[in-house]
Amino acid sequence: MNNSPKRNRNDIPNPTYFEKPMTKNRLHPLLSTLLTLTTIGGTLWADVKPNAIFSDGAVLQRGVAIPVWGTADPGEKIQVSLDGQTASTTADSEGNWKIQLPAHDAGGPFEMKISGNNTLNFSDVLIGEVWVCSGQSNMEWPLSKAANAASEIPAADYPNLRGFLVPRGASDEPEQNTTGKWVVCSPARAGGFSAVGYFFGRDLSKELGVPVGLIMSSVGGSPAEAWTRRDALEEQMPEVVLEQKRAVADYPAALAKYQTDEPRLLQEWTAACEQAKAAGQPEPRSPTPPQDPQTNIRRPSGLFNAMIRPLIPYAIRGVIWYQGEGNNGRAQAYQKLFPLLILDWRAQWGQGDFPFLFVQIAPNKDMSPAIREAQLLSWKSTHNTAMVVTTDVGDANDIHPTRKEPVGQRLAFAARALAYGEKIEYSGPVFESVRFDGPRALVTFSHIGGGLVAKDGELKGFTIASADGKFAPASALIEGSTVVVTADGVTKPTAVRYGWANVPDVNLFNEAGLPASPFRSDVPGGAKFNNGGRAARDFER
Repeated sequence: MNNSPKRNRNDIPNPTYFEKPMTKNRLHPLLSTLLTLTTIGGTLWADVKPNAIFSDGAVLQRGVAIPVWGTADPGEKIQVSLDGQTASTTADSEGNWKIQLPAHDAGGPFEMKISGNNTLNFSDVLIGEVWVCSGQSNMEWPLSKAANAASEIPAADYPNLRGFLVPRGASDEPEQNTTGKWVVCSPARAGGFSAVGYFFGRDLSKELGVPVGLIMSSVGGSPAEAWTRRDALEEQMPEVVLEQKRAVADYPAALAKYQTDEPRLLQEWTAACEQAKAAGQPEPRSPTPPQDPQTNIRRPSGLFNAMIRPLIPYAIRGVIWYQGEGNNGRAQAYQKLFPLLILDWRAQWGQGDFPFLFVQIAPNKDMSPAIREAQLLSWKSTHNTAMVVTTDVGDANDIHPTRKEPVGQRLAFAARALAYGEKIEYSGPVFESVRFDGPRALVTFSHIGGGLVAKDGELKGFTIASADGKFAPASALIEGSTVVVTADGVTKPTAVRYGWANVPDVNLFNEAGLPASPFRSDVPGGAKFNNGGRAARDFER
């Protein structure tokens, strides 16, 4: 049985993963002679090779021990030095090695030297703050396509802001290395940065006055299970693994059916294109065969194995995450899946409960309010996390809203509060409880940030349910930290909702200028808004 990792070759821009090994008859005679001489009496020396993330221009995490690792000959002595600090180790029987350099204050540029049978010198290495930027297309979305790209890119001269782009790919087995290089943020290169990551890193670097490194690892259309470790899924959510197995088993029949139906589908598509052209509408998508679930880049655990596992245990401060669209329609499962991903990434990194900051899905005609609720409940049940609300920067007709700057700015607020201890408000109002007093629903909030505000007019977006469970549009007034909700004809309300729609029309903010999250008080199963994450903390210990 072949246990080598499966990758999607077309998804990986660097072809060196697939280089064919040389055979003797393909070697130049002189090279063959040299190889023979160097292997007499022992094994051919292998160059010491660190993980690709250690390279020129790298940003290392300040204030913590710095792991450095890679491969070499079994038994080869390895030495790593940085700014006068040196650590040594010996490669194990499989040729793997890892050392830890002492914690270092922010600064640079420094030179890092890695020595074994050969010596590598990496220049322009900085020490500052390192964040992983992961998720799907809204995290992947480049600065060049952001709403204010034309004005931002020419000004993006930030030599202390750097990005490392992890190549797209999936694997069935955990991988140990990746490819790529660190890129300095400049007007010539900033357009390729994740827009959300760029605005986040730009603001952090300005506020903290230290270098910031962004490790960008995201894939459009990817569900959370693709970023979750296989063992974690098998232990906590075996139904995800079983569903993948069923999809693999059903694929041959699905492909055969498509091949049978394809002539008819193409004929129908051609007719639909003609109709669309006559009506001046966009051309519909052409029929495509079903994707093979065994090679689909978005298969469970595939992205974790190829795009996250090779980064571990690189020292980081935390993670920013923008994903959820790929799990729309499976919101109930996401309530368990997303916290599992957070807890397992922390466990695998072994660097404590680092901040995990994520973005709630923006308003869009295809995005159910249930997925936003799943994200809200995930935040409520996990420790040291924050959720950025985007009800004011969405696009009803485009799943990729281009206003990325407010998203990055709000993530930076959360980082400053959670990671760096600043006493600032980092969240909009969050539903705490509701009490019914005759015809009134009295709704209380946390994170009121100096006070509740109805932005640009009367408060809107609330509905209220009577005893029969039917919801009606409601009026709402702010009274201190409470919102009083009433509706004509509803004398004994039983539940209240806010922004419960695919495209919510809402305007509740706090004085800090941050929008309130949509919510419903009638959460199925009686889910609690505990805001403490105690269960998550106990689990992580």
